[in-house]
Amino acid sequence: MRAAGLRRMLLLLLLAALAAAPGGGGTAAAEQGGLPAKKLRMAYATGPLLKFQIWRVFEEYMRVISQRYPDIRIEGENYLPQPIYRHIASFLSVFKLVLIGLIIVGKDPFAFFGMQAPSIWQWGQENKVYACMMVFFLSNMIENQCMSTGAFEITLNDVPVWSKLESGHLPSMQQLVQILDNEMKLNVHMESMPHHRS
Repeated sequence: MRAAGLRRMLLLLLLAALAAAPGGGGTAAAEQGGLPAKKLRMAYATGPLLKFQIWRVFEEYMRVISQRYPDIRIEGENYLPQPIYRHIASFLSVFKLVLIGLIIVGKDPFAFFGMQAPSIWQWGQENKVYACMMVFFLSNMIENQCMSTGAFEITLNDVPVWSKLESGHLPSMQQLVQILDNEMKLNVHMESMPHHRS
């Protein structure tokens, strides 16, 4: 199971390297026709819980689109949440480690501020393993919520063609192929029109 996943990942890396190499893959095919290379970008949600599911969808789309449109260069990237949510997630990841460290060492941070330790802190000192696990999992849950946008945004040459944030769902393979067909026909039509200066 792990070997099959590793082979798939190596194959995708090889395809990406060939597509990105100068004079290789889709760029060469597009340049032979005298047209600029088409670039399809898929920006998807981040977060450990979603990564595997989204990666499989991206892999399937990439396989079908590469076969049907060899002159399209496909790129995948993380769709980052708003900066405030990224900062909250970063703060929580550091705060979680500091809090776990204080629980393990047994240092009372409330005494530093001249405050009496609340009962939950005293419970944590008596049950260090459970307290550390609770802090770790609760913090991870909030971090994942902050970083997961639920996005799967698709652009062709920087023109949006699908948005999961707007539609509420992923496109089916048939929908995506139909959208790309329409966009490609429109691009060919626009490129074949004579350019007039106003």
